[in-house]
Amino acid sequence: MFIDQHPDTLGGMQTSVRLQRRFLERAGHRVSIVSPRFRGAHAADPAVIELPSLPLGPGEYSLSVPGRHTDKALRVALALRGPVDLVHVQADFWQAVIGYRFAKASNLPVVHTMHNRLDVGMAATMPFPAMIQRGFSLAQKAWLRTGAPVAADAWEYLARFADRADAITAPSSHFAQLLTEKGVFPEVEVVPNGMDDDIAEALLAAGPLPMNPRPRLVWVGRFSAEKRLLPFLKAVAESNVDAVIQVFGDGADRAKAEALCRSMDRPEVVIRGKVPYAQMLDELRRADALVQTSQGFETQGMTVFEAAALGTPSLLSDHRIAGDLPLGTYWLTGDDTVQGLASALVRCVQEISSGVGPLTSDFDPASFLQSRQTGLMLEVYGRAMDAHRG
Repeated sequence: MFIDQHPDTLGGMQTSVRLQRRFLERAGHRVSIVSPRFRGAHAADPAVIELPSLPLGPGEYSLSVPGRHTDKALRVALALRGPVDLVHVQADFWQAVIGYRFAKASNLPVVHTMHNRLDVGMAATMPFPAMIQRGFSLAQKAWLRTGAPVAADAWEYLARFADRADAITAPSSHFAQLLTEKGVFPEVEVVPNGMDDDIAEALLAAGPLPMNPRPRLVWVGRFSAEKRLLPFLKAVAESNVDAVIQVFGDGADRAKAEALCRSMDRPEVVIRGKVPYAQMLDELRRADALVQTSQGFETQGMTVFEAAALGTPSLLSDHRIAGDLPLGTYWLTGDDTVQGLASALVRCVQEISSGVGPLTSDFDPASFLQSRQTGLMLEVYGRAMDAHRG
């Protein structure tokens, strides 16, 4: 598996890859994860191949530079792991290029899981996004020797990778549909990111929880512009709801978020920071609602489904996510403004306090377990290997 960031860094994709690895190994397969080198001290893991890398900004992320030296380092490391049957690319940038180069040199089938709305994400997180996208497209053409014109936009850029893949998957039906509509690949298979079976079953077996004294809302994610934490906190202040609001995660906007929280007398907002995965799932189970605030960026909205599986409804800002959930299991904002989110927060807290509102009884927790998603992905792997042999 090729991923753009080390699996121990913060992010829903990294969480998903760690789970995929564990359940594939549980099913008897050998998994090697190829990523940039981790920045800082951490325990070595023989299954994680850390390629030479450069720091990417001030945080925990890095990038690997494709080329002959990287290709050689990868070949040497993988030779110690045993033969490879299939390449699974779960990246969009440097590791995608490295993965496709390795697959071509080794004549291996490729499955590519597309996790990101590059058009929206780059516009939200990078200065001069059109110029940066052009740079990635030029690098893709040079490093992969595509023989095609330089990709004009994010969708053509993804399509240049898909041209070399035997199968494309997406974590939600709404993103799969978008990929086909944009011409990235004619048939995109849906394999959601799942939830750890063992933790979920233990939490669900624990029985009903006592009612919270005050409505408890949680927000989970990376503290960055595309996740819209700061607009969420402004909406919280404007709503002035009588609730306890807990924020989980970390990132570049943390200092600004903490300053906004200090400026509020009510509601009570607590920034809890980054917590272990099992604890995060328990926090979702104990909440009265999860608030999801990004708009058009999420290709699945993993925490929304984790919350639903554990019995907690969500307040959604992204209406596309709602299309993959049963009706009546969520609240929706009326519009994309801070004022619209504030109004939705008022309605959400009022309904929780009154004992009415969305229920998650129509959401089947078993449909979201990682064992099920691993079974689906193994079927995709088999078809990709057959297609490649053909």
